[in-house]
Amino acid sequence: MCEIYGFSGNREKELNTDLREFYSHANEHPNGWGLALLGRQETQIIRETNRADQSEYLHELLSESIVAKTALAHIRLATIGNVEYENCHPFVGTDNSGRSWALIHNGTVFENDRLNKYVFLQKGETDSERILLYILESINEASAKLGRPLNAEERFQILDGIVNSSSPKNKLNLLIDDGELLYAHTNFRDSLYLRKDSFGTTFSTQPLSETGWQPAPFMTLTGWREGKLVFTGAQHQNEYFFNADSYKPLYMAYSGL
Repeated sequence: MCEIYGFSGNREKELNTDLREFYSHANEHPNGWGLALLGRQETQIIRETNRADQSEYLHELLSESIVAKTALAHIRLATIGNVEYENCHPFVGTDNSGRSWALIHNGTVFENDRLNKYVFLQKGETDSERILLYILESINEASAKLGRPLNAEERFQILDGIVNSSSPKNKLNLLIDDGELLYAHTNFRDSLYLRKDSFGTTFSTQPLSETGWQPAPFMTLTGWREGKLVFTGAQHQNEYFFNADSYKPLYMAYSGL
């Protein structure tokens, strides 16, 4: 699978210590890495297909102070999509109001017919990119009906509906940023944690230090603004349980068998 990392802050924070530990897990997730530094005048998105702990570029990047108010990071173990730049996270897009979105995903969508049409619209091959395209189209449709951009609560309700309807039989560990809110969701037990401090809230697939971490809200979408919980969605009961057999058709498809 993959690992994901996110930070939602009330002010900028140096993230080097967390990121060094996070990217050190790349030996088990060797199929690319990504980093999005958000909440700044210029959003910075960096992606590579090579293994994070063997990347000279990432090593050089981490030798300098990495400071951000909002950040997303990802290390990939490919399940859907080849090891190519277009399949590396984060995935980014812009809705019709000009709002920028970024998404990282640790999971797999096995069944969701709503995503099928985006196969012909996406740049890469991943189900994760299709989730973002589905979100953008849903946001645009709701905004068009109202004749105005959606506010934060309305955007959260759209995403809550998408997550709840998409979670049956699928593993959806998601961190999504829309420039105002950081959305977090997990339905795979013990695979997303959070840590709060005076700067804000950090999320990670695995705890990145010995203390301060607790499980993230389970089977419930949450929305965070500047590190504070501001929205909590409807709890669903669609817990994902790992089944190795369910991955066999995916591996066969992408190996050409």
